[in-house]
Amino acid sequence: MNRRAYVPADTVWHLISLRPQGQHDTLRSAASRAGARTVALSPWRLALRNDPITREYLTEAAQCDRLVFTSPAAAEATVRMLSPGTLRAGTVVAVGEGTARVLRRHGVIDVQAPARMDSEGLLALPCMQSLQGLRVALVTAPGGRGMIAAQVCERGAELLRVDVYERVPLPVSAASIARLQALPEPAVLAVSSGEALEFVLPQLPPALLQRWQRTPVVVASARLAALAYALGFQHVSTATGPLPAQMVEAAHAAVYPSPR
Repeated sequence: MNRRAYVPADTVWHLISLRPQGQHDTLRSAASRAGARTVALSPWRLALRNDPITREYLTEAAQCDRLVFTSPAAAEATVRMLSPGTLRAGTVVAVGEGTARVLRRHGVIDVQAPARMDSEGLLALPCMQSLQGLRVALVTAPGGRGMIAAQVCERGAELLRVDVYERVPLPVSAASIARLQALPEPAVLAVSSGEALEFVLPQLPPALLQRWQRTPVVVASARLAALAYALGFQHVSTATGPLPAQMVEAAHAAVYPSPR
């Protein structure tokens, strides 16, 4: 169950976070430094798949020519089940700096990550170009990142997909709905996952959904911006990346635009 967020009346502005349960802290800290209070609305919690079959697939993945991690959660799950020392230098690829940071913290030094922290950025890395005849492991969770898998296969590689965690849905509670309905403006919605947005929106009452669609939304990529517009959002800003500080900077600019 989502914990009801306490929002003091004197808070200047609010940031609505759709991150998984228990993973709002870094965004909350960045928002606090910018004068905002974070309202956590988790669409799901993450559950580790620590079973013999998953561990067997991970052991095989460690022998592949490329080992691609699609999220910090995928990296965290892997290092719990597999010794980081088994990951061969020059093979590890992360979708972004947050994922790379997790791997480096656990002793994986040679990690390649794109400046553009999304699927397109990862696929543009030099190490992801000439894949004909290579074996590529995609360490991820069910759903999402379909572009990476499709492009890896199209480029001639043999793909091994390892789902190391899963998303357990958390229905939006009546208390959360009430809190969101009473939330004073200005507020900004932070979106780094299209799946999270698509999961939450159908659960909102029509009036609240319409209010959200008029609320500024900050997204982590151009692809998410296109999705937000398609879902009826009218004021969409694209952050320079998915890191908490980048999302908060864009959210603050949406609330307090610089004078032209």
